[in-house]
Amino acid sequence: LYEVCGVQADTSVPGSSFCRTWAPHAKSVCVVGDFNHWQWNANPLSLEDGGVWQGSIQGLTQGGLYKFAIQNQDGDIQFKADPYGRMHESAPNTASIATTDAYEWNDAAWIEKRQKRNHRSAPLSIYEIHLESWMREGPDGTHYKSYVEVAKPLAEYVQKLGFTHVEFLPLLEHPFGGSWGYQVTGYFSPTSRFGTPQEFMQLVDILHQHNIGVILDWVPAHFPFDAHGLAQFDGEPLYEYGDPRRGYHPDWNTAIFDYGRPEVRSFLISSAHMWIDLFHIDGIRVDAVASMLYLDYSREDGEWYPNQYGGNHNLEAIELLQTLNRTIHQRFPGVMTIAEESTAFDGVTRPVEQGGLGFDFKWDMGWMHDSLAYFQKEPIHRKHHQDNLTFRMVYAYSEAFMLPLSHDEVVHGKGSLLNKMPGDPWQKRANLRLIFANMYAQAGKKLLFMGSELAMEQEWQHEANLPWHRQHAPETAGIQTLLRELNQIYQAEPPLYEKDTDPDGFRWLDFNDHDQSIISFIRTGNNPEQPIVAIFNHTPEVRFNYRLGLPHGGTWQEILNTDAERFGGSNVTNHGPLLAEDHPSHGHQHSLALTLPPLGAIFLKPTGD
Repeated sequence: LYEVCGVQADTSVPGSSFCRTWAPHAKSVCVVGDFNHWQWNANPLSLEDGGVWQGSIQGLTQGGLYKFAIQNQDGDIQFKADPYGRMHESAPNTASIATTDAYEWNDAAWIEKRQKRNHRSAPLSIYEIHLESWMREGPDGTHYKSYVEVAKPLAEYVQKLGFTHVEFLPLLEHPFGGSWGYQVTGYFSPTSRFGTPQEFMQLVDILHQHNIGVILDWVPAHFPFDAHGLAQFDGEPLYEYGDPRRGYHPDWNTAIFDYGRPEVRSFLISSAHMWIDLFHIDGIRVDAVASMLYLDYSREDGEWYPNQYGGNHNLEAIELLQTLNRTIHQRFPGVMTIAEESTAFDGVTRPVEQGGLGFDFKWDMGWMHDSLAYFQKEPIHRKHHQDNLTFRMVYAYSEAFMLPLSHDEVVHGKGSLLNKMPGDPWQKRANLRLIFANMYAQAGKKLLFMGSELAMEQEWQHEANLPWHRQHAPETAGIQTLLRELNQIYQAEPPLYEKDTDPDGFRWLDFNDHDQSIISFIRTGNNPEQPIVAIFNHTPEVRFNYRLGLPHGGTWQEILNTDAERFGGSNVTNHGPLLAEDHPSHGHQHSLALTLPPLGAIFLKPTGD
């Protein structure tokens, strides 16, 4: 629909545009703007089949402001932004802006490589970004950079840290910055806060040229009631369900799309396709999927009604998500779809043909919450809560998971990741290094919210700058160095990613050492003779001569130790080649006697000698 709806250049009539909008309940629809001095009825559209109003408008050219003036059946007129507009004014102004999609891309090599990529058996580590607060300027941090200004610094920074992708909190047009982009009014336009659509294309292009993929948060679960937006678009519920038991979202005071309308489903699917087609986005992360799936989500008895089979699933939303995933994968090979889904709904990442929703990945919210709950406890108490770390292996292969340490966990009084950790400043940083190592060792793709690599002391504030001054402090530089090496090791060692969705890629060594708060496991890839062994000491006590079973003999080496001096640790490491002894342990014939660092993780790898 983005190719035919909204404002399109009318090549048959110089200096004019062709306009289309869907308003089946309207009495009349006109286009108003600076080109006709905002005069009502100066440029009326004609009603065609299906409630579509259309017509050629003389004088509406690139850069011109416009809206649809929609008269309802009672004769009242409301002025609406173009639902398909490719650009809109920034708040507090609300007009749409006529523009083109012209841009000369320079990322053909990236797109070709993307088409051949199997994301589930490839390394995938994501740096999650709220662009408005990633890098501000000025003494008080009030000015944020444009798409063009931020492009190269962001690409170089992410490349230096070694992440494979960035994920932007929604950059679709949204009036209220405090929503972080999650209350969208322009589903077909990048927010003009940071520049034009072409400048956003340039940002994506530069990231691709630096070998960095781009994932965009996308919000089909709800939309705000702003007067210029989609709500009551033609004087009656149109894009939203009419019954508030379906059409009102109590958590966010927003409207819920009417997924039963073919026109609404087409609107949403066209939006997702446009971001991939015109803006070269490499992945769509669908927000708040659980709220779409359940009719009784955040509702009490009497506030919802069941589907035609008496159940609580929104079958229309399920159909939308299945169609979305099927069509994206058919049309755009190599593009990912990711679900933020917080329940145990079955088959989120199962193919549509097998009855699933068809997503490539699902956020493992359970891992995030359980891990943070564990790490927030004082080490002396952790022995009673080791199941927080081990429980995920009960379900780890039920879906294709992504492990997030996301923005949701560092706002609204939850504190920064660093300040969730107990102990003195050294122990806090050691715990932070330890949870990062845990994320990279586990089966599942990785996501980390910006600022965590700076060991932020304060929780994230969307209107404040990140503490960039901290990156030059030795202790913070160590955190960044660790993340850079974790990304390097992760991408260099196939056992850490090849079998993320295959139970054969994971074996416990020991999950029962509660008293010492130690866990250890083996990760294997397609070559079982080249495993990675990971061991974690969750107490500040150094463990000497800790006997650890190994899957085979020969020489091993420590390829990562989070307590290394360069990371800000105390440098309790295992130096040199480590020759496995013929000493049975943990069900294996060979083993090593290791020194385990305080609040530290070790990755071991056979040398082949």
